[in-house]
Amino acid sequence: MGRKILFVTTDQQRYDSLGCNGGTLAGTPVVDRLASEGIRYTRAHPQSVVCMPSRSTMLTGQHPSTHGVWMNGVPLPEDAPSVAELLREAGYRTALVGKAHFEPYLDPFLRFPENALSRTGTTPAGGAHRGFEHLDFATHSPAGSTHYARWLAATHPEAVGGFYQVLDSSFQVNGAGGGDTGAPQVAVNKIRREWYHTDWVAEHTIAWLDSLSPQDDWFCWMSFPDPHHPWDPPESEVARIDWREVPLPPGYPATAAERGAILRDKPRHWKLWYEGTLVSNYEAPASWVPATLTADQVREVNARNAVECELIDEALGRVMARIRERGWGDETDVVFTTDHGEFQGDFGLLFKGPYHVDALMRLPLIWRPAPVSGLAPATVTRPVGLVDLAPTFCAVADVPPQSWMQGRSLPVDDADARERGFERVLTEWDSELFGVDVHLRTITRDDWVCTAYRPGTCHDGTEGELYDLADDPLEQRNLWDDPSRRSLRDDLLGDLWDHQPPLRSPRLRLQAPV
Repeated sequence: MGRKILFVTTDQQRYDSLGCNGGTLAGTPVVDRLASEGIRYTRAHPQSVVCMPSRSTMLTGQHPSTHGVWMNGVPLPEDAPSVAELLREAGYRTALVGKAHFEPYLDPFLRFPENALSRTGTTPAGGAHRGFEHLDFATHSPAGSTHYARWLAATHPEAVGGFYQVLDSSFQVNGAGGGDTGAPQVAVNKIRREWYHTDWVAEHTIAWLDSLSPQDDWFCWMSFPDPHHPWDPPESEVARIDWREVPLPPGYPATAAERGAILRDKPRHWKLWYEGTLVSNYEAPASWVPATLTADQVREVNARNAVECELIDEALGRVMARIRERGWGDETDVVFTTDHGEFQGDFGLLFKGPYHVDALMRLPLIWRPAPVSGLAPATVTRPVGLVDLAPTFCAVADVPPQSWMQGRSLPVDDADARERGFERVLTEWDSELFGVDVHLRTITRDDWVCTAYRPGTCHDGTEGELYDLADDPLEQRNLWDDPSRRSLRDDLLGDLWDHQPPLRSPRLRLQAPV
């Protein structure tokens, strides 16, 4: 009997949202316990700060440049490599429950295979999709044709209209506000908690686990759509945290003058977005001007976000309890992470985009190895990436990693990380939307973050960002043009360009929004 793997992801969750990472707003005792029993990574970074590229990296173990999904709306090819397929071939039972997002969701003609799978959660003809023999899809609302949307419409149709509509009638991100402060993508959702997608994902995960025999080895990817916007948790749960008592985050500059000064020190697309004159991606409302964001709106967004984090933690607790009841507790590895972060008021901004700073790039990552492994609890401070997840799953399952994987199995402590050369992590961004193109390449190494901009609509290729995480953890002082840092900057840039991943050819086409 081998080890089981529960892979838990959330969507758009900040590093500091967890108690084990210093968070104080949301109660996350289940994840905190996993961290105390396992390995907590303090410098985990995605290879892209947007959903589809990042999730494709988790599945393939490749950088976006190589697997080809360079932006939301670029579908991952059906023949892309998959760590789930490797595990299935090795005898593992495999499932993905919740948000997959390897292809766009909102397609009225269901052109993408992910959207056209059967209502039962099984793949056509008893086969497997990307290596998963069982799938139950959900996203942030009952829009589209996910299994959750079909289930809610069939069983509780009165709840369908209570969700915030993420996209407006023109398929742009909705900028309408709600709640008490009028914050964008905030709304009252009268749905009963047990019908909300967080509990649905947990209950469907439990149902699949219950379908297995005690001897089965399994890999289950349980993927919660929250705490990604819209911030519309069940109304019954909102009172957990009074937004009026929520402190402003350390990264929120107190005055408009301070925000303006910080943004002017960065490449010019930062300030252009803040002023509402540029939108460079699908990830923020085109009609919303970030400069209008108020302190109270930041408080309300952060309160609702924290409520969603608490609901996820409680749902995970129920799944962990069921795993123990099945007798699998000592042989189950649990990996918890997210695809990217969220501004939540840092720099006076919300949402995400082509901005490689900790709000979006520093991720929660916890690996609780199965107790039978004998691995001791540890904290790893050296940089790792989501590209390292697929090789880690292979190591747990005793399956040889494949040559197409570009990461390595995660280190189990800092000594292991030093010995195996975990020194740098790379992140990339390419967006070509609304007549604007932005291209970033970033290296995180030795407590420094260095971002180079390739030529595009807003940049001529000479701009960049350089932050000293030890001295300036809020990344408010851009040292790119500091003469005293020129030698360091050049060294980091040389390291960045020397380690760029191979490019997929031909380049994949943008096919559909979100």
